[in-house]
Amino acid sequence: MLEWISDANLAALVGLLGGVMLGLSARMGRFCTLGAIEDALYGASYLRLRMWGIAIGVAMVGTFSLIGSGALPAEEAVYLRLSWNPLASTIGGLVFGYGMALSGNCGFGALARLGGGDLRSFVIVLVMGVSAYVAISGPLARLRVALFPETPTDGTLPSFAHGLGHLIGVSPSTIGILVGLSLLVAMLVNSELRRAKKELFWGAIAGVAVVTGWGGTAWVLGNGFSPIPLESHTFSAPIGDTLIFLMTSTGNNLNFGVGSVAGVLLGAFLGSLVRGHFRWEACEDPRELKRQILGAALMGLGAVVAFGCSVGQGLSAFALLYYGAPVTFLAIVAGAALGLRHLISGFAIAE
Repeated sequence: MLEWISDANLAALVGLLGGVMLGLSARMGRFCTLGAIEDALYGASYLRLRMWGIAIGVAMVGTFSLIGSGALPAEEAVYLRLSWNPLASTIGGLVFGYGMALSGNCGFGALARLGGGDLRSFVIVLVMGVSAYVAISGPLARLRVALFPETPTDGTLPSFAHGLGHLIGVSPSTIGILVGLSLLVAMLVNSELRRAKKELFWGAIAGVAVVTGWGGTAWVLGNGFSPIPLESHTFSAPIGDTLIFLMTSTGNNLNFGVGSVAGVLLGAFLGSLVRGHFRWEACEDPRELKRQILGAALMGLGAVVAFGCSVGQGLSAFALLYYGAPVTFLAIVAGAALGLRHLISGFAIAE
């Protein structure tokens, strides 16, 4: 690539840039998965869910514009290299969503809170990162592969845009851009969102962050000499990668995911300072801590099975119109709704 920087380090810088955008979106615009679900279920407010719609629409339009221009080889994207496993999306999404409700945050949300000084989220991040690697290459890896086998794609890519394009003879990029624009129009019809300039802006920034991930890693892959993955933001395995890098950096390389995690922490830290919200917080209730640890463990396992977390499937995979994205996202919402209901109705974990 460049003489002064390796391909892996350049990919990490791309991840850092997008991560900062996401961290700022979380702290400045309250962009949060669980918060959006809670608002919709218990506050009768759909504003933050519509922020997700804006983010997905922007990410979709930008990503398929890159595909249409030839700057992004869709067949190399991590989500489109394997056939879709509906059972993995459903079960993994349910487990992740339930764990998210127990812990009070997804992996992305925990990183954003940690950047604002919340040490309770530090525990969630650590446990989730370790749990993800237990399922990726640890004691549960063989069981996961046996129950949810991964097979390479054969023929049409597992994307609604590519599948429909193959059937009707229209380019996938055209379909993806039209779907993204339609989603944006559907969100902007709502007058509450049009008036909420801050939420509208930061929702769009979150979508742009996903596009920078896909476009940046595609550029490094196409112009460099190292076979780096073509990916965008997700916060399950990358948290584990970051922990491993911190322990073995002298014999290990940076990657996009590590940069993304660092970027969210940095962006959340800067956002909390700007808003005057930075403060150190710790857990004072052992029952709360036990619940958060269990929830984080479930999130790590669920995200690996589902091949992505709420951001990985809910934004990065959605940007490609991957078959599993809407199924996983709905399963996450259902799992979170069940977990929140248990907590509110007095369900207790190991009292």
